[in-house]
Amino acid sequence: MVTIAVPVEGEGEPRAAISPETVKKFIALGCDVVVQTGVGAASFMADADYSEAGATVAASLQETLSGADVVMKVNRPSAEEIGLMSEGTVVAAILSPHDDRDGLEVLANKKIIGFSMEFMPRITRAQSMDVLSSQSNLAGYKAVVDSAAHFTQAMPMMMTAAGTVPPAKVFVMGAGVAGLQAIATAKRLGAIVTATDVRPAAKEQVESLGGKFVAVENEEFKEAETAGGYAKEMSDDYKREQAELVAKHIKGQDIVITTALIPGRPAPRLISAEMVHSMKPGSIIYDMAVERGGNCELAKPGEIVNENGVLVMGPLNIAGALSGNATSLYAKNLYNFLALFISKEDGLKIDYEDEIVQGTLVTKDGAIVHPLLTGEKS
Repeated sequence: MVTIAVPVEGEGEPRAAISPETVKKFIALGCDVVVQTGVGAASFMADADYSEAGATVAASLQETLSGADVVMKVNRPSAEEIGLMSEGTVVAAILSPHDDRDGLEVLANKKIIGFSMEFMPRITRAQSMDVLSSQSNLAGYKAVVDSAAHFTQAMPMMMTAAGTVPPAKVFVMGAGVAGLQAIATAKRLGAIVTATDVRPAAKEQVESLGGKFVAVENEEFKEAETAGGYAKEMSDDYKREQAELVAKHIKGQDIVITTALIPGRPAPRLISAEMVHSMKPGSIIYDMAVERGGNCELAKPGEIVNENGVLVMGPLNIAGALSGNATSLYAKNLYNFLALFISKEDGLKIDYEDEIVQGTLVTKDGAIVHPLLTGEKS
């Protein structure tokens, strides 16, 4: 029988890696599930809910991890957690492998079989396992709601006997999963929405949601997408032209939401201090990329900066603010992934030739093995 262990996340992380619903699913696969007491408390999932679903609720971290074949986490395990694991334990989590090479070496040295869920291939078969999409979708929604809450005017147009209230103008920078959800949410709230992205495919997606697309559409723009569907790093000339276009556009916007990220690199700088100063007081900039260095020059992680009346918001763990939904979706992502190689008949049997396994595997047999990481210096 495969034993799955789920410890409580560290401080500041309200999400959990398992829900009572997925406990039932793992037990149906023939697994024994052990969760640490309080694992879902911040997502309003009680120990009794997990127990009723069939999990064993352990009183301590050591008891939780003892004898575990598979450990599921939201974030990378701590050094203490790794120390309590046996060699050969499977770990599935958002490992953030580009951020802490030394921490990744600790996993490898313990001979942990580590899967980094944010490396999930963008293929049809893996859509139900894509944690970046599930969490970004929630974050894009939350970005608009939070921005609207801090905006001191109404979002939709309102026609009253005393006069007409104009609709808010919302500009979304980056039209990936988070950006598209932000566009859709802002439109539902009645705003006039524009958006930009360096990927050509984004134009049709933006327009299908009722937004107007804003970008320098030259030859480089037409080739600005990787085979995996991610944005490429653009040339300095393109960045300059795009910045000039954005600088003109941004002056008249009420709310700007930035979502631009490049895997393995710092977030691209899209909004300069000068652009912020060009906006009218009462405007909002919501930087969703602040944890990766920020798209806005003035954004500070975890803070709201008031720059001459313009609020520059730098929220952390946005999806975690919707912890109930985020836990439910993330737990399903993990279940769908692990169900690839856990069954009643064979127990734990990993097919290392599977492209999903190959795409997410980062540590095995004492080494860091992912192609995106093997060229990096330790």
